[in-house]
Amino acid sequence: MMSLVFTPFYLPIVGLIGLFLFSYLSLLPLLYKLTVLVVVYLFTILLPTLLIHLYRRYQGWTLIELGRKERRAVPYIISIMCYLCCTYIMESMHIPHFMGSILIAALLVQIVCAFINVWWKISTHTAAIGGVTGALFAFGEIFAFNPLGWICLMILLGGLLGTSRMILRQHTLSEVVAGYLVGFVCASLGILLG
Repeated sequence: MMSLVFTPFYLPIVGLIGLFLFSYLSLLPLLYKLTVLVVVYLFTILLPTLLIHLYRRYQGWTLIELGRKERRAVPYIISIMCYLCCTYIMESMHIPHFMGSILIAALLVQIVCAFINVWWKISTHTAAIGGVTGALFAFGEIFAFNPLGWICLMILLGGLLGTSRMILRQHTLSEVVAGYLVGFVCASLGILLG
């Protein structure tokens, strides 16, 4: 159940909702915020999920079979292309920098995970929750607020999610931990340096 609720594609939308609730971006008009959330939802959740599902069905694979390291390349490419399209659309809409940095951080997490996957299967689920943790850390630094409570919650959720992935026999402990660390580092650096 944890794997279904906390899929890797939710990183950008969770980050944007957090910014819209807890930063000066909460002052933006509601229609503008909803428009941004719809665009991000379409290109980072709906479209990649649909295309990967169609690809899996075309190949005749189950979800478990798609999880094998050698079969993950095309889903990575699909999601990266969708994220790149979303980045382009957000740039053309002149989205504020901090909102775009969340998408760049998520894209960076995906690219690094895809690169690592060539040699070693890494958990993108824990990379995503690690990315949320890293984004919280980075925005805490940028906006000078204390995100400790939220970071503790994300670490707890990351532990539950990683345990779920191991119980489902999708990943080993090292793949789960490496995913979390990759997500944390990529997201925090992507936002702080972006």
